[in-house]
Amino acid sequence: MDVISQTNRTILFEEFNPEKLDLITIVGDVKGIDSLSDDKIKEIHQHLVVKSFDEFLDKFSPKVYSFYNAANQKVMYTLEKPEGIADDCISEIHIDQNNDFLKMLFTLIDTKRIQGITNVDFKFENLLDMISPKKVMDDIRQVRKEIHYLYGQYEELDDDDPKKLDLGDKLNYLFEDASRNYNNVMAMLPLAINDIKTRLLLGGGQEENQSEAIQIGMLTIGDNGELKIIEAPKSDNTELMVVDENSNGLITVFEEDYDSVTETPSSYVRDLVVRTFCPLPAVQEQIDIEMEVQNYNTYLEFYKNAKDDFVKTVKPLVEKILGVKMFFDQYATKNKGMQPSLLITNTKLDMMVKSTNIPRLETYLNTVNSKNDFSDTIWFGIVPSVELESSGNSKVSRERFKGNKKVVKQDGNTMESLSMLLHVVKDFKIQVFFSFVTGEETTFNYMATSGIDKYIDKCSVLVRKEYSEFAIPCIPNFTIIPKDKSGVVIDSKMLQTEEGVKISQEKEDILKLWIEGVYVGASYVAAGIVAAYQCPEYLRESFRNVSRDYPGVRFDIEAGDNSLKTVTTMAKEISGFTNSIKDSINRKNFGFVFSSENAQLQGQDIRRITVYKARSLAMAEDGFDSIYKTLVSTYIERILRFQTNDFKQDNIVKFFSNNPSSQKSKWLGAKGFVNSIIQDGDDMNYIIDDKSNLCHIDLVFNGNVKNLEVTITKGTTAAKA
Repeated sequence: MDVISQTNRTILFEEFNPEKLDLITIVGDVKGIDSLSDDKIKEIHQHLVVKSFDEFLDKFSPKVYSFYNAANQKVMYTLEKPEGIADDCISEIHIDQNNDFLKMLFTLIDTKRIQGITNVDFKFENLLDMISPKKVMDDIRQVRKEIHYLYGQYEELDDDDPKKLDLGDKLNYLFEDASRNYNNVMAMLPLAINDIKTRLLLGGGQEENQSEAIQIGMLTIGDNGELKIIEAPKSDNTELMVVDENSNGLITVFEEDYDSVTETPSSYVRDLVVRTFCPLPAVQEQIDIEMEVQNYNTYLEFYKNAKDDFVKTVKPLVEKILGVKMFFDQYATKNKGMQPSLLITNTKLDMMVKSTNIPRLETYLNTVNSKNDFSDTIWFGIVPSVELESSGNSKVSRERFKGNKKVVKQDGNTMESLSMLLHVVKDFKIQVFFSFVTGEETTFNYMATSGIDKYIDKCSVLVRKEYSEFAIPCIPNFTIIPKDKSGVVIDSKMLQTEEGVKISQEKEDILKLWIEGVYVGASYVAAGIVAAYQCPEYLRESFRNVSRDYPGVRFDIEAGDNSLKTVTTMAKEISGFTNSIKDSINRKNFGFVFSSENAQLQGQDIRRITVYKARSLAMAEDGFDSIYKTLVSTYIERILRFQTNDFKQDNIVKFFSNNPSSQKSKWLGAKGFVNSIIQDGDDMNYIIDDKSNLCHIDLVFNGNVKNLEVTITKGTTAAKA
């Protein structure tokens, strides 16, 4: 792979953060120029190319903006920074590894992958409560534990001890993390909810969720030998009782930190921060139970409504973020080789394909894809969320029962925009994986009952076009959380009783929100698995006969047991497709189709989703053509262009000659590998047409011929065959 070192750079046509730079902006005006300078390409890649999920989060820092609406007493969320509102009234919520919603989804995906069970049997509810106040507090307790542990060590050391300075750095990091939420009332609400619950239910059993009035006492033996608990003597000392002297120091640190960081300090929140990170063993003597119960219920209701609105707003962004993670996750190999990379345009597709912006895209692609330097060449593209009109529900003139609210879905990408893009990228040989809008109608479950006809109908406008072989429809989409299993119990309201307080057990007092399902577009996973198996090191994890000299362009994932050896990282979702659905898929050979079938390989159950078909929209004798044929054709054309010095006629003759040193002879001599460029049953021939200055190359794949045509550059002397 000396000439072409990578065959898996992928361009993703999606927007993640409108505040960050995008491809259109960086490329700029291209009037009168054919390609971009090296400096400009470096700048584009510095801002937009990522090689891992962590780098993606770092470069694009996706976020949600929130502000408070005093008119309706609600928290408002938006994916775009609101205009006309002062910056100090807007809060930025970073959607990264620390966000509880994203953290919950990552944990769910990993757990489901490990268990390998279908959606119907998976206990989603056991993981969904990770976004409840109780689970948020569990994370805070872990941070609290670390702070106390490090602070204890810190205090024992001399001021100039290098180890103390190292511990200081760690403490600064933990405090910085904690202090980010001082001004964020929404982040403090779980603390307040848990704090009230802890103080009011003190003495109540965990299961009972109720308490009686208590007085702290001590166990004694009476004058007659009887056991009794008497009220503990009260100390005259007015200082706070603390766990240890380190906690006393930490209390001061937290109080000072809160006062210095917070713009509008509140004594309630200050005490809340202290109680959260430095819990005191002393029971407060005076608690206004009625007010605390009222506060608890108000906080809980507000938190539930705000969390509900947040989830609804952030879900489309989170699904895109999950898509990027799934793209990189497919490259699951210990020995890194040709690591997939992603160029993110960070702009909407309809903006990218506007007539004024297409020249900018063409100029960039011409720079990276039309040179004999292949280090930045783009091979694949991803277009998620293509609109798919459903058959339509019958209109209801009167709603007799409570039904689904008509939610205005975020605009997907239109077929017109996709067609325009394909028309542009075909000249640069980029194979585009596209998937349809996410939702219940594009899942494994739905396809298992309804088949693939609606996808074929939708894609009919892309068939029999010049760009058809570069269009790869990916079906079905992946379900992370099914719609009907997406309920999250936040908590229950608190009631004041004659004996004290208790958590209500009534159904109407249980506060629950519905996430309404979370999905990932199939195009991310399809592009991810194809980009992954371009790497010989990745293939070596599953195959013995792999050549390190060639990429995986000729690897046919449909052949033999290849699909069972190179599986996705996605867990099975359903028990499988019916025979009639599979017959339909096999008869039409349509699309890049994923399968959730029961299968075994060498006695081991396959518990992951596998690739069933890998076809583009190019027509073939048996339906649609395999994607590897286009990829091999592109690879051979690029190698040919490089080795023949831009298709010089005499060099083309040498390239295809029977000389042992010719490229064709080398490829023919390297058969037998799973990633051999020419495999058993393959061949390649050429004919030079002197009149038209064209070289016609016939690539034979298992008896099927694919034609490749290049314009030759004639030398000064006649070439001899």
